[in-house]
Amino acid sequence: MPKDKDGTVLVSMSGKWVSHTHTVTAYCGFLGALIVGMSLHFHKIVRNEHYGYPDEWFPSVSATIGDRYPERSLFQLFICLTSGPRFALIFLWFLLTARAGAFAPKFVATVGLIRSLLCGGWVYITSTDDHDYHDIFMISYLVFTLPWTLGCLALSPMNRTAIRYRKLLAGLFFGTLVPLIYFFIQHKVHKVAGAYTIYAFFEWSLILFDVGFDAVTALDFEGFEFRVVDVKGVSKGKNVALSDAVLEKSKMDKKHTPQQFLTETYSWNDMLDALADVYSGFMFWSILTSLGVTIWYFPLWHMGISGYEVLVMATVSPFLLGIGSIRRIVVNHSRYVYLLSLFGLTAFTSKVPETRLFSVAAGVWFTTLAWTGSFFAERAQPGRLEAKVSALSLGLIASSVAKFACRSNNPIWPIMNTANGGWNKTGLVLAVLAVLRSTRKGPVGELPLPPPNKSGSSILPAIGLGGLLFGLHSLLSDSSTMITWVWDGYPVKGPLAVPHGAYALAAMGAGFLIGLLREDLARTWTFYGVGCTAAAIFYRNSGWIGYYGALVLALYLMALVPSFIQSAIKHSPGKTFGLSFLIYNVFVLAHVWVVAYAFVPGGPLLRERTDLVMTVTMLAIGVGIFATTRHGPKSARELRAEDFPSRRRFRSYAVYSLVGLELFAASIAYMRFPSFDYQPYHEGEKVLTAGIWTVHFALDNDMWSSERRMRDVIKELEVDVIGLLESDLQRIIMGNRDMTQFLAEDLGMYADFGPGPNKHTWGAALLSKFPIVNSTHHLLPSPAGELAPAILATLDMYGEMVDVLVFHSGQEEDALDRKLQSEGIAKLMGDSPRPLILLSYLVTKPKQGNYNTYVSEASRMKDIDSSDWDRWCEYILYRGLKRIGYARVSRSTITDTEIQLGKFVIGEPEGTDEIIPESEVPVGYRFPDMFKGQGVRGHKYHVFNEPRYYR
Repeated sequence: MPKDKDGTVLVSMSGKWVSHTHTVTAYCGFLGALIVGMSLHFHKIVRNEHYGYPDEWFPSVSATIGDRYPERSLFQLFICLTSGPRFALIFLWFLLTARAGAFAPKFVATVGLIRSLLCGGWVYITSTDDHDYHDIFMISYLVFTLPWTLGCLALSPMNRTAIRYRKLLAGLFFGTLVPLIYFFIQHKVHKVAGAYTIYAFFEWSLILFDVGFDAVTALDFEGFEFRVVDVKGVSKGKNVALSDAVLEKSKMDKKHTPQQFLTETYSWNDMLDALADVYSGFMFWSILTSLGVTIWYFPLWHMGISGYEVLVMATVSPFLLGIGSIRRIVVNHSRYVYLLSLFGLTAFTSKVPETRLFSVAAGVWFTTLAWTGSFFAERAQPGRLEAKVSALSLGLIASSVAKFACRSNNPIWPIMNTANGGWNKTGLVLAVLAVLRSTRKGPVGELPLPPPNKSGSSILPAIGLGGLLFGLHSLLSDSSTMITWVWDGYPVKGPLAVPHGAYALAAMGAGFLIGLLREDLARTWTFYGVGCTAAAIFYRNSGWIGYYGALVLALYLMALVPSFIQSAIKHSPGKTFGLSFLIYNVFVLAHVWVVAYAFVPGGPLLRERTDLVMTVTMLAIGVGIFATTRHGPKSARELRAEDFPSRRRFRSYAVYSLVGLELFAASIAYMRFPSFDYQPYHEGEKVLTAGIWTVHFALDNDMWSSERRMRDVIKELEVDVIGLLESDLQRIIMGNRDMTQFLAEDLGMYADFGPGPNKHTWGAALLSKFPIVNSTHHLLPSPAGELAPAILATLDMYGEMVDVLVFHSGQEEDALDRKLQSEGIAKLMGDSPRPLILLSYLVTKPKQGNYNTYVSEASRMKDIDSSDWDRWCEYILYRGLKRIGYARVSRSTITDTEIQLGKFVIGEPEGTDEIIPESEVPVGYRFPDMFKGQGVRGHKYHVFNEPRYYR
């Protein structure tokens, strides 16, 4: 037997066999289960909730490995055998890549361990055992696959063959996710026969690519050897870390390799500092975006200018930095200014709307002052300045991710509280800790700073920055905003808020990386041309084409942030940042005027001119591009020369923070994916309960977000289909929200909204327990007043096609508008060949004026109760259905308009107008008893004091 200096070598084995063993056992587990399952239970494992054989003829991974015996047991046995080689593989990879003081190898090894444990979770808790926990472990495993794959690529030794295979397999893995998601949506949303089989092929491909990626380590582990040595006493060997020749040579080279970007010395303290900065950026955007929605409450109730709108100017506090004494205070005592900005987060403690508004305005005043002062102070230190700018950009992404997680409401806004889903107290505590942490180092303002740039105009960078801030806020502060612009109804022809909101967040992340790593590219005129083209495509197209333009525009806007801020700080901060926020405010007002033209001075000048606002925004950004290139921009080589270690370290923290946010967004998209298996409340009786409600933009009478209160009453009233009016919240003044996300998900309903915010209406939405087969969005004639939106949808109700029309008429002051709109709606109703229900806001008295156009021979519609004379706005009309009940329910303090409800039986002929007592009505046909008398939470049957029923 061979000898070594410590004893006899009993067994020796190349390290590559660890990889080979891992690969063979893993493939045997999956492929063995597939072969056994196809042989024994083919028809059972290819069946899904919609189709079976022959429409579906290949099983998914979950159905194969978790549903049946013995394939389930065979799979679990082989995966158990895989665990040993798996942990050995992670250990060898760590030895291969470890460097003294390097953080990345430890991070990647930790990710590998966590990923392996998560694999055990979804392997041994199958979808049959517990579907939710199986999915949680599975999506967590996929989330950790991204940093594991990227980490292995970044740390890979200089083995060209191994690197080539890793890039190929990683590209195939992540590339497969796109068609995988597409065919899953085709199966789940569109119920396309055979789509799940194609999805299953891509799902199995992911398994092959995932295991194959780890199999490449065999090429790297050939340099390792395992030995079992017979020795006496303690081993005298020394543990020497492996190093490859290329990296040893690079230590003597001044040039920096991409690997060194990830293998710098890291510390948890510095990482916590970076996270504190990012959270501070999250606070900035949370406070800024809450100002519009708190101001909006007052003109909303005044139906016009309230006077509080002047507080939009709270953003212009940076003008004060033009005063030397104030600038020195802000620069040298930034901690206190940041702490004062937290007034914006403490607003939730007051129940008085005015107090909350002024608290938010104070927060905006101090937060814009603090951030501008920090940019100015850090400009002598490029690394710290870049970290601060990155924190602002990542804060915007974090704000959008938080809204994505909380279904379009920011959990720390002043309209949120513990009762409606707010995390205000937690957010405030974290904000205080973040400020204390991020400002714990000495005030940089005490360091010598270069004087402000005296050459060139400060106006040009201010214009550019103002346009950019508006673009970021109006389009990117919520992941669903751009989706609502391009949404065009059913059948689905474009993106959905979930899961495709994650695409917008990914585009924002990509733009952030371009601005961070290729600032020279971001400010080129070629890239500007791409951004303008993307904006045009986004504005002019619906569906996926428009959304592709939106994603490119999101990427472009995020990429500009570093260069625009660096251009602005070359001048006096009071002039550039003060003016930029003033210009931003002008854009915000224009953004409001395009839809509120009927209620504001000079409104007709911007009526329906979103195209003009978009054009001027891009022109302003073009001025900013000119300002960044005017004084001779740094070349890529000059920028690389400034790539000193501390700056690379800050960038690494920024990249890690971004990866964490994007992984969180991907997890949210998976967990929130709609089930589309909704059921009406009285399926056995074929009863439909339909309602209409004007919801006042999801702000209640006391300025709290009202989605949860709306959800409760809609659910308790057992409403199957409801029209919601004044429901378009996708503007800066309304917080860029989408209340249909929360309501549809919590109530288990399909949602349609439209026309979108680029069509300049106050919004109409439709929620339905029944599948929406087709829907079209309409703008009714409005030559003088506000635009009137309508949704005409065909629903599959118990196998019968029924049309539902949701409509909001114009204001009382515009008689011609309302006349033309009544004629337009009457034609839409008359042209429909199916049974139809109108859920509407008509602004007319019963049996007078335009009422006789809506209820006429041309429309063929009937009033749900023609004897109800006490109506002015809300009406329910119908035809071709048996009406069995009608009720009016008080609103409580949710809005200023009641809920009107109608009950119908599908598939039966129209009944009579005879009113009958409730005792003669079958129990399944009745309205809920809980709203009788005093009702619940301020909701009760009123006007008639009880529902009406008809024979």
